[in-house]
Amino acid sequence: MAQQYGETATITTPDPETTSTQRYEEMRAAANQAMSTISIPVDQPSRTGTLPAIAVEPDVDPELLSYRGFKFGAAFFGWLIAIAMSVLLLAAVAAAALGTAQVLDYTSSDAKADPGAAAVTAAAVCVLMLSLAFYAGGYVAGRLARFDGGRQGFGVWMIALLVSVLAAGGGVLLDHQYDLIADINRPDVALTNDTLTMGGIVAAAALVLLTLVAAILGGKAGKRYHDKIDRLLD
Repeated sequence: MAQQYGETATITTPDPETTSTQRYEEMRAAANQAMSTISIPVDQPSRTGTLPAIAVEPDVDPELLSYRGFKFGAAFFGWLIAIAMSVLLLAAVAAAALGTAQVLDYTSSDAKADPGAAAVTAAAVCVLMLSLAFYAGGYVAGRLARFDGGRQGFGVWMIALLVSVLAAGGGVLLDHQYDLIADINRPDVALTNDTLTMGGIVAAAALVLLTLVAAILGGKAGKRYHDKIDRLLD
């Protein structure tokens, strides 16, 4: 701000608004420079121990984010592997059981004499073999997708569940139309219907739960293979 005194004397006084704005800009620039030079120690020893580790988000390539999440293709091929492994494992166990029965001279009359033990053994072996098959299917899905192995394993299990529900619905429709169940000759087992129903419910619940856990663990194991390679490349 300039003021005129006489013909030659001129006194210039600073504008308060301009001065305050200039000081504000200088202070902000100094603050930004100070914040950019501050470093936070992680796990640095102190007098009382160690400071807690501060979680730092890793820099993730935006292009890699598009490959994350559930991948239907990987889960579908994992489901195919799970079905194939189920057939192979159950066939192998059936062949081994038949050979063992012939060696030990274990006949159907012996099974009928103790139907409870025979049913529990058969159900336990079937659940175990199917769990191993779903572990293999989840592993394949995790290897194919590379990311989010647990989700891929869950996808394998979900596809199997949906296909099973559709197959069961189709079976109910066919039975309603052609009465197929009446033509099935059920073996005469010395177990009540309540016992069979309760055993079937327990076996189905164990099958659903164990195959789900096995598929998720298999997917995580398949993803871990790529994690090891990434660590070596880093």
